[in-house]
Amino acid sequence: MRILYVSHYFPPEMGAPAGRVAGLGRLWAAAGHDVHILTGFPHHPTGRIHPDYRRAFRRGFLREELDGVHVHRTWIFPAANRGKIRRSLNYSSFMASAFLTGALRLPRPDVIVATSPQLLCAAAGQLLARWFRVPLVMEVRDLWPESLIAVGASGRQSLLVRGLERIARGLYARAAHIVTVTESQREVIVRMGVPAERVTVVPNGVDRAFLAAGAPLSDSAAACGGRPFEVTYIGTIGMAHHLETILEAAALLRDDPRFHFRFVGEGACRQALESQARARGLTNVEFCGERPRAEVPRWIAESSACAVLLRRNDTFRTVVPSKLLEIMALGRPVILGVEGEARGLLERASAGISIEPENARQLAAAIRLLASDPALCRRFAESGRQFVEREFLRESLAKGYSELLARLAPASAASDSARSHSSPLPSVEEPG
Repeated sequence: MRILYVSHYFPPEMGAPAGRVAGLGRLWAAAGHDVHILTGFPHHPTGRIHPDYRRAFRRGFLREELDGVHVHRTWIFPAANRGKIRRSLNYSSFMASAFLTGALRLPRPDVIVATSPQLLCAAAGQLLARWFRVPLVMEVRDLWPESLIAVGASGRQSLLVRGLERIARGLYARAAHIVTVTESQREVIVRMGVPAERVTVVPNGVDRAFLAAGAPLSDSAAACGGRPFEVTYIGTIGMAHHLETILEAAALLRDDPRFHFRFVGEGACRQALESQARARGLTNVEFCGERPRAEVPRWIAESSACAVLLRRNDTFRTVVPSKLLEIMALGRPVILGVEGEARGLLERASAGISIEPENARQLAAAIRLLASDPALCRRFAESGRQFVEREFLRESLAKGYSELLARLAPASAASDSARSHSSPLPSVEEPG
């Protein structure tokens, strides 16, 4: 089966979208499928093209082969994750460029998966599905435009939100199938009138190799008993997370030398948070910047506990941050400031402590509790690892996902062999 996966984000960009697309694509290719990723040049979240890709960016197109996956990078207007005009240009430029590149340069797929957000990425997938006359699977990782409203990026009655609502409803109606990453998202879409049988949950997951990276360290001093007690936030430092909560907790604990806080990542709010930390004299807070994806296991493993936070908003009750699963997989206690489905998952896993979103006093209290009870930390660590291995291995999720795609494109299997000989790909061009 030839699968075309359209995604705004892809490694070396960090974050859940890039990790999900790369992980599923690699596993589908290993299972024998012909997998093509259509994406932009890496620039998120800084708005600057990654140094390794600047020369190719000037040419406007690049083809790579990574882990058996054919990656097609197309031109995009690079913009940081802030500012409505530049972000709109970023999103719309990818929609136009992805459609033109896909239609003119890529072989005809059997099925297209287009992932949202951002929503115009899914629109590009719909245009390509009509061009090739193949089924579209719309993958919904965050509800749009609801998430824009939740972070205060736009008002509910704005022209932008109303336009995006119309686009979302149109995509839901036209897609052959919709895949969400949480049951809560599925319920919202079904309530909008989409037949339940057309919506399937395929949650985020963790590769077995990632899980194995935490095994030797799960009972070490780094898990809980060391000094200082290192509390890490790792991921996008963006508007959705209200990371001021961590600064407020650091202020509450500033006189206790046992505690240290780290931010590992980049995003629209990093500069403002650093300024706040300096202004408040928070010497127990460190901003480590963005790190390569390959270093993520080490940063988590070297933490005593990791914080996973989102704003207090009903839209975020439908979200399960992928970092929650990664932290549990590496055997570290989680302090979770997210309501709804994420909280239910953490409680089922018995892998950490839940607090109210935006509640710094509860965060500080949870940190004190974990630091005082290494045995509790070890119980959380082992329980979380076992839970992820039991329910969220990406290898199992990818297999079920590919079976869904095959049902939507039932004629593809018979034609795979013939087309693989009749449609050879040109030689690979390295980034430079």
